[in-house]
Amino acid sequence: MIPASFDYVRVPSIEDAVVALSADPEAKILAGGHSLLPAMKLRVARPTTLIDIARIEGLSYIREETDHIAIGALTRHHDMATSELLHASVPIASFAAAQIGDPAVRHVGTLGGSIAHGDPAGDMPSVLLALGATFVATGVGSVTRTIAADDLFTGLFETALSSHEVLTEIRVPRAIDGWSFLKFNRRAQDWALVGVSAVRVEGHVRVALTNMGLTPLRATAVEQALMGGADPATAAAHAHEGTAPPDDAFASAEYRRALVKVLVERALEEAIE
Repeated sequence: MIPASFDYVRVPSIEDAVVALSADPEAKILAGGHSLLPAMKLRVARPTTLIDIARIEGLSYIREETDHIAIGALTRHHDMATSELLHASVPIASFAAAQIGDPAVRHVGTLGGSIAHGDPAGDMPSVLLALGATFVATGVGSVTRTIAADDLFTGLFETALSSHEVLTEIRVPRAIDGWSFLKFNRRAQDWALVGVSAVRVEGHVRVALTNMGLTPLRATAVEQALMGGADPATAAAHAHEGTAPPDDAFASAEYRRALVKVLVERALEEAIE
């Protein structure tokens, strides 16, 4: 497929990116391109301008802060997968990054790009939702604001980022007692038919689902059942509640509702144990 025509501009700074975004409400940010470009080829996305931020310095890092790990938006999936800091402090993030696509994708795709794209079938959005991450957006005049993970994903390929903001940093908590990341796909490099991310912190478990709705979803019914004393199997029986999985050529909605219960039970057992 051939994408619709568009203009291309490469910017040297976040400030210039924000100016370019403000000048064209239909513009899109281009980072690694592995999320946006396939959508453009299918004409699911039709930006009038691509604003290339891939060469902006200072946006690729993984560093330890007082109460969280800060990850720059241009950090590649490969860098996350091989980060000793993430492996020691937030292992679910490094483990999930290592499962994305194939080596070619991981060496080019960025964390910020996968998040800002807002694809409900992506791996990292549900991981960060389960972690309760915080996202830093930079807008006009270099003004920043933070967005909680529960508030970021608003619709299919839609986020709470405004049309003149750039995602610049992702902050993930370090205090994790247990975790699990599971996904079911036909081939290793395929999108997950269903995915589950579970994180246990101080006895409370947060569960997020991949490809079970128009956005990454919190499995709130599962979490509430666990808080009420349910065992993993009983809690997992509620995994389909509140979901609206797609019904496509790869799997039916009914199949996904059955599959998510199996994966959630396994993820809960792993995260709790």
